[in-house]
Amino acid sequence: MLTVYNTLAREKQVFTPIEPGRVRMYVCGMTVYDLCHIGHARMLAAFDVIYRWLHASGYDVTYVRNITDIEDKIIKRAAERGITPDQLVEETIADMHADLSQLYLLPPTHEPRATQHVDGMIAMTAKLIEKGRAYHAANGDVYYAVREFPGYGKLSGKSLDDLQAGQRVEVDPNKRDPHDFVLWKSAKPGEPSWESPWGPGRPGWHIECSVMSEHHLGSHFDIHGGGEDLQFPHHENEIAQSEGCHDHTYVNYWMHNGFLQLSGEKMSKSLGNFFTIRDVLKAFDGEAVRFLIVKAHYRSPLNYSEDLIRDAKAGLDRLYTALKNTPPTGRAPIDWTSSYGQRFKTAMDDDFNTAEAVAVLFDMAGEVNRSGSGELAAQLKGLANVLGLLQRDPEAYLQGGPAGEGELGAAQIEALIQARLDARKAKNFAESDRIRAELLEQGVVLEDGPQGTTWRRA
Repeated sequence: MLTVYNTLAREKQVFTPIEPGRVRMYVCGMTVYDLCHIGHARMLAAFDVIYRWLHASGYDVTYVRNITDIEDKIIKRAAERGITPDQLVEETIADMHADLSQLYLLPPTHEPRATQHVDGMIAMTAKLIEKGRAYHAANGDVYYAVREFPGYGKLSGKSLDDLQAGQRVEVDPNKRDPHDFVLWKSAKPGEPSWESPWGPGRPGWHIECSVMSEHHLGSHFDIHGGGEDLQFPHHENEIAQSEGCHDHTYVNYWMHNGFLQLSGEKMSKSLGNFFTIRDVLKAFDGEAVRFLIVKAHYRSPLNYSEDLIRDAKAGLDRLYTALKNTPPTGRAPIDWTSSYGQRFKTAMDDDFNTAEAVAVLFDMAGEVNRSGSGELAAQLKGLANVLGLLQRDPEAYLQGGPAGEGELGAAQIEALIQARLDARKAKNFAESDRIRAELLEQGVVLEDGPQGTTWRRA
């Protein structure tokens, strides 16, 4: 029985989809003005695992992850680079897809762009005005009147009175209340705009997700996810918009992943303490980065450092080495009745506890090494695949692909292995040992076995 921590309820709850056998899930995606950073990778990989487990559990999953392709940051960055916002968006989306593919993320069912749904945003804004929950201000913008929605603050636990007393909010004479937020922005010279009943303009950020999720999943669906920084105000505002428009529940289960941290501090572009996924992938294997993320529970804070990625790589090496030494027998379906299958399922059904699920994989790898069972190796590979791991040929993974800067290439390594073999045949063991030591200095580990010598990068 799957349980999910629901941020709205502040507790784990048994997961019961609205429609039996079907799950509709929406996750807030990227604002495409720059390369994704490793903190984004943490969020995207966390919900990729959730998507995979729901599918493995037999659900028909519709997974929507949006793209915000019109926003102040996009307009500003495009102007700085001397290109159009459309050019920047297309370039950044292509970069994002390239980077995420190296982290073994599955594509979502739908990946809508905000600019494809402006008509729906205009329609929702008009309905909120009609219901008295939004107003057209003197500056041409349309604002949501937060005090007209009695449930405002129920997701974050923040009341408007507490916010008023505890925060300094910039006074805007166009707003009825300092916490009112924009639904429609009036056009500014040189910016993209659309025609609306309130004049030319463009949508505010919050309303984009309300409309895109409704278009693909309906006005009431199962799961809405994102980073914990989106809980307030973005997700709070989504609830106000959608429930204020339709007068019924918007989402049953709200899920938020913990921050990726650098030296104990949240990693973000606004703080300037971030590494792009692309920069990290120049130094580390993408699956090792994924493994670092997956082996921690999605709700826990996750520290980032190069040493921690190296540790994750070493752990992944152990799993791949078990498969290399004992090749899986066939591609049998996962045996969920086995002790390992049951432990793995129990872990994942407990709010997607990947930390415990990964511990099961290590236990299996140890038994594979002891028993030499190809059937168990096949089960190890199958369970790991559920987490998006161990999908490559073990030898290709362990040899690390193309050599990095200053590293020996595969052909050079094979030539040295042959030279070492020739030295051993000539009983020149000093030369044989010298070559092994030379390769080890270059980060190449040799393993002698009955079938000959194989190698892997340390």
